[in-house]
Amino acid sequence: MWRYALPLAILAGLVGIFWHGLHVDPSRVPSPFIGKPAPQFSLSELRHPDETFSTSQLHGQIALVNFWGTWCVSCREEHPTLMQFAAHHDVPIYGVDYKDTRAAAVEWLGKRGDPYARVAFDPKSDAAINWGVYGAPETFLIDANGVIRHKYIGPLTPELIKNDLLPRIARLRAEN
Repeated sequence: MWRYALPLAILAGLVGIFWHGLHVDPSRVPSPFIGKPAPQFSLSELRHPDETFSTSQLHGQIALVNFWGTWCVSCREEHPTLMQFAAHHDVPIYGVDYKDTRAAAVEWLGKRGDPYARVAFDPKSDAAINWGVYGAPETFLIDANGVIRHKYIGPLTPELIKNDLLPRIARLRAEN
């Protein structure tokens, strides 16, 4: 009897796990950094290699930090949305170009437009790793105290901005 019951119990458990997995949104991966200060970095600025851009420059304002690369197909999809956001909203977007070459990134922004207030150049992905980035694009909403309030995995869309990001920004402004 047990030799039949045990395999059936294991099979039932696996079916339950897989069934649950069908209903989980893969873009909603919780970040251990939510509610904590943004991890520190100090990197050269993409267009001005002799200038440094660091996390400390984010303090005092609500901002977005967008990790991207020229090699990223989804970043191409997201870019027009970032351009629209930058043109119509007063929340700065700071870029972190990672796993890339400086020349490719400068050319890419030159052709497509530049929605970023500044861009940090992270060719070895040191900052990306410290921020828990595992794919591109990933965007973080930072409050005026430099605390990560939300993380978006994948491309931002106009709907996501309207229905989720802008209400979050409004709440942060109301808190201050």
